Amino acid sequence: MGMSVTIAAATERDAEQIFRLQYLCFQSEAALYGNYRIDPLVQTLDSVREEVAQDCVFVARLGDEVVGSVRGRITEDGAASIGKLCVHPRLQGHGIGARLLKAAECALAEERGATRFRLHTGHRSEGNLRLYRRVGYERVGTLEGADGVPMIVLEKQAGAYVKTA
Repeated sequence: MGMSVTIAAATERDAEQIFRLQYLCFQSEAALYGNYRIDPLVQTLDSVREEVAQDCVFVARLGDEVVGSVRGRITEDGAASIGKLCVHPRLQGHGIGARLLKAAECALAEERGATRFRLHTGHRSEGNLRLYRRVGYERVGTLEGADGVPMIVLEKQAGAYVKTA
């Protein structure tokens, strides 16, 4: 494809592109559950701006276009919660999601002292589950999302980097 996608910390001016990208990317997830009120689809642009300012947010860029994004933050128990991982539909399957995850994990461990990472995904989101398992996450439980969707919770110890083959 002759494309070179770069991964970098998000800046304030990426917020609008992240907002639009996540709206596009999570349509398929919403369709999977017949629920269009999932958090990434109802989040406001101001809320995305706030996350970019406070949390650990990374973007994947192809030229000037934001084609992927992920967010992480430290929770009360010292674990880092990672979420809203998305890659533009036309660029999925090129390892961009794994690269974004790794960038967020490294920053959360090195800059914010995370000892483990936690993420959750809907019980039917096979593609997500495959990616998370491949990079070393293990299922630790389930929870019901605020939107009623059953979620699978996965965790990984910091430093448990698995080579992405």
